[in-house]
Amino acid sequence: MRDFASQLDQTPMASRPSVRIARTARSKAESDFATWLMMAKLGSFDDLPPNAQGFLLSYRARLERMSEAESTAVAVREVYASYYSEMGGIGAAPELETVATSVDNTVARSERPRRPPPARLAARPPDRPAARRSVPALLIFAAMVALIAAYRFLTN
Repeated sequence: MRDFASQLDQTPMASRPSVRIARTARSKAESDFATWLMMAKLGSFDDLPPNAQGFLLSYRARLERMSEAESTAVAVREVYASYYSEMGGIGAAPELETVATSVDNTVARSERPRRPPPARLAARPPDRPAARRSVPALLIFAAMVALIAAYRFLTN
């Protein structure tokens, strides 16, 4: 029994990558790369930090060999791996489910379902009309004229 306890103390624990660090790093990598790419397209490449410039230069070099979607995926993966190690992740950055992107890759959409509306907004009393109608300006003007005429008649 004593030998078993001493073996447990000497056996290193297998380090599992932190899923929280991985998710944070992945999210930050996707948003930062999209920001860097937009800034570069707007002519602010020189204002970017040196690491961002390096990632964008390698992205542009890959564009000659592969499609834009593939090059973007590889670039985001590189930024993610860099952020994962900077944030204290141990070992290689794990693969995570990526955010679903639209067909033109300009808008990222989350895969999480939306929350249902609160009950007080969802349940509308049946006696109230569905939409409130606006009162036409002519009707308001006519009512004001009638009130002024009635006031003058009653005061004289």
